Amino acid sequence: MTSTAVAGTSTWTIDPSHSTVEFVAKHMMITTVKGRFAEFTGTIVADEENLAGSSVDVTMQTASIDTRSEQRDGHLRSADFLDVENYPEVTFRSTRVEGTKEEFKLTGDLTIRGVTRPITLDVTFGGEGKDPWGGTRASFSAHGKFDRRDFGLTWNVALETGGILVSNEVKINIEAQVVLQG
Repeated sequence: MTSTAVAGTSTWTIDPSHSTVEFVAKHMMITTVKGRFAEFTGTIVADEENLAGSSVDVTMQTASIDTRSEQRDGHLRSADFLDVENYPEVTFRSTRVEGTKEEFKLTGDLTIRGVTRPITLDVTFGGEGKDPWGGTRASFSAHGKFDRRDFGLTWNVALETGGILVSNEVKINIEAQVVLQG
């Protein structure tokens, strides 16, 4: 999670044009539906000497939710789910980093609808290199999951055949390219 080019602590920002913050849920318990946040920002402060001293701070704009269905997106923006009028952001603030630069667990506080719960993401370092404009970039893949009910996201419909319309488990998949700030 750190740059080999800079000793000590380095600051990186997420490049949203080369990154994705996606989520996955089941519809009717049989179909996987994916969505993403189109607008987000994030900063990583990487400690070169001690990975545990690193931190991550990410903010997603809830109104930017996109599942490729205007009707579904409207429902997800409503008070039944994200309630974007009252809660315009979902945030993640790290509290612990454990592992090696190549693979680590990133634990932090995820806040949705004003409710904060811990979550742990499995992160893999994808590499680092110089871009054509003289900058330094690195990439990471992160994966995790949470129960949406823990954040007050309880809207659902019981199905006649048993089960529920929207799964309670939500998976998170992040592909992040970050740029060294200089």
